[in-house]
Amino acid sequence: ILFESIMLRTFLLCAITVIAHAELAKVPPMGWMSWAQFGCITDCAKHPDGCINEALYKAMTDSLVSEGYLELGYNTVHIDDCWPEKQRNARGELVGNKERFPSGMKALGDYMHSKGIRYAIYSDVGTKTCGGYPGSKGYYDIDAKTFASWGVDYLKMDGCYDNRQGYYKDYPATGQALLNSGRNITFSCSWPAYLGSDEDTKPWKDILAAGCNLWRNWDDISCHWSSVVSIINHWGNYSKVLDSVAGPGHWNDPDQLVIGSDGCYVGGNGLSVAESQSQLSLWSMMAGPLIMSNDLRKVKQEFKEILQNKEVIAVNQDPEGHQGARIATLNDHDVWARKLSGGTMAVVLLNRGESAAKISFSYKQVGWSSTQANLRDLWTHKDLGTHSQGYEAMVASHGVVHLKLSAA
Repeated sequence: ILFESIMLRTFLLCAITVIAHAELAKVPPMGWMSWAQFGCITDCAKHPDGCINEALYKAMTDSLVSEGYLELGYNTVHIDDCWPEKQRNARGELVGNKERFPSGMKALGDYMHSKGIRYAIYSDVGTKTCGGYPGSKGYYDIDAKTFASWGVDYLKMDGCYDNRQGYYKDYPATGQALLNSGRNITFSCSWPAYLGSDEDTKPWKDILAAGCNLWRNWDDISCHWSSVVSIINHWGNYSKVLDSVAGPGHWNDPDQLVIGSDGCYVGGNGLSVAESQSQLSLWSMMAGPLIMSNDLRKVKQEFKEILQNKEVIAVNQDPEGHQGARIATLNDHDVWARKLSGGTMAVVLLNRGESAAKISFSYKQVGWSSTQANLRDLWTHKDLGTHSQGYEAMVASHGVVHLKLSAA
């Protein structure tokens, strides 16, 4: 009887955790993150405009508002690694680096909230963060309460300095600690990213039961096309299983948008206009978080227009939360499709090749039930009229044609 009671209690706690966390992140999160662009730059004398300090995060908060990103849904500023002191305080609490965050972490959160921006922070389930700062292992409850007291709205929990066995207890412990904190905090896990490439063998039931609202699946992104396209290919190869675990309150995370960066901490010199359109379109089809990493103060107009494409963002934020899938791939040419609300559908034609090419699809191929559809191009913002059976388009090298299908 005692064993059965313990098992029932464990089951109920897991169920409560899943239900409570599922109320958060009803659509993929959007915002800005420091990691890909600024990484762990802590020498503020050498890099006064690009080091991990409160001035940087205040500047990005201001830019989200003044440059029109907030009104489109980019509503969170994410502090990543390297923000704390190297030692906890006498109460065992994490403390922001006193030189780089002199006002304190709560004051920084208050500043973000005063501008209408949500506050996201980073920690690690292991003994240390990936950058060598104090991890949360053994301090999950203390850290969750500390973050809640600062007004944190979102926690990214990395997986360095832990192991595969540890993840099974440490991520659930974090999820429960967040529930006990008294504040609604979106929970981003990195558990699957530390389990290799085979998405079919990852413990998705356990990851969901831990209360993760989203999770990094695979390799970190770099600021060049080969990195972006490798992630797209990975999602295409595992479309079936990734689609099965995604939906409102729980999303796969292909990593940051590097659109508008002309060179970043993690390597690479940035994307072209065509490549940037491809990243935003495919991230929207994959229902991935749209979390930028760039210097918002320096983003050129052509890239700003890409990041602020309302029609492509609407695909990403579709309330039904279906994840898109790669339907066909041949000779560097892909067809992706995603069901949208209102009986509509999005289709992307992606050209991974080195020269422009014609790519076509049939309505039957993508699961469109009629022989006719009204088509709209989401990058040219033009209605293309009614087409029968399917469609063919010329697609630029490394580029996309992004279509929305509706009933004719």
